[in-house]
Amino acid sequence: MRSYLDHNATSTLRPEAKAAMLRAMDCPGNASSVHGEGRAARKVLDDAREQVARAVGVIAPMVVFTSGGSEANNMALKGANVEMIIVSAVEHPSVLQAATASGKPVGVIPVDANGVVDLGALEELLHGPKALVSVMAANNETGVVQPVAEVVRLAQAHGALVHSDAVQVLGKLPLNFGLPPLDFLTLSAHKNGGPVGVGALVVRDGVPVEPLIHGGGQELRRRAGTENLVTIAGFGAVAQSKLNVKALRDRLEAELDGAVIFGRNVERLPNTTCFALPGMNAETVLMAFDLEGVAVSSGSACSSGKVAKSHVLAAMGVAPEISGAAIRVSLGWDTTENDTEHFIAAWRKIRDRYKARAAA
Repeated sequence: MRSYLDHNATSTLRPEAKAAMLRAMDCPGNASSVHGEGRAARKVLDDAREQVARAVGVIAPMVVFTSGGSEANNMALKGANVEMIIVSAVEHPSVLQAATASGKPVGVIPVDANGVVDLGALEELLHGPKALVSVMAANNETGVVQPVAEVVRLAQAHGALVHSDAVQVLGKLPLNFGLPPLDFLTLSAHKNGGPVGVGALVVRDGVPVEPLIHGGGQELRRRAGTENLVTIAGFGAVAQSKLNVKALRDRLEAELDGAVIFGRNVERLPNTTCFALPGMNAETVLMAFDLEGVAVSSGSACSSGKVAKSHVLAAMGVAPEISGAAIRVSLGWDTTENDTEHFIAAWRKIRDRYKARAAA
């Protein structure tokens, strides 16, 4: 038996997404063409855009389809008409690196020991040129939910724009673009059972954003290039799907005696647990779980597939000997009670072997 518990990295494909994608594969037209086949493709595109828009409470023209969350983040941070970028210290690398690549001054909001942004520090940073504030809705490593409503309140009082990376929140927690009133919102399909390679940037009506990709009139001239109809159809099919796994997550956490659970004292995503048993090595533990048939990740897995130092845990002030042991478990739409019990049995074996070696 194998149990896949790494849904914050990529969730398994929901059947409804696969079905929608297969239907779209039989649609030969280009959505920009005026003939019958083009109009059929346009309907698939328009329907998916409406599905994504409804999922976050906006009108369809506000949804710009992209190749994923990273592109949407880059589009917002590089394309906003501002003089400064302000980001939290625990943002996804696609936000942190886009901020640096924008060529504009960058301010960094520190976080507390729970990983929650320091609103007082944000207010200080806002006493400057017109800024774009980018604070994620929830963290991909720890699951910690950020006070986005308070961020918006402070930013608006200083005339700043606000972007939120909500890639990890779609389907897991209520999400409404207008509550609080954001200017930009990033979404992605593959964290909620949709296909890899498609996301969206939601742009408030009337807020200008410079395209990253030029060359055509697609996406209301905000992103050139023929739309990826197949993945967009899959995104639309799962945009309003919901995840209900909190009871399984809580059962799992009840077995983590002696471990540090990061962000445990604040609101977190209902599917995410990031924990560490001090003294253990994350890479060794990951391999041990894999041998037991359980797929989890380090809280700091990087694009090379190696275990890298977590900038999120470092920003939270976590000691290296603890952050170096961090493991992330993230449940998904097809996670069962058997999967949870499989993880628990594997964890007990791994923990007991470690304790026996430590005592020897």
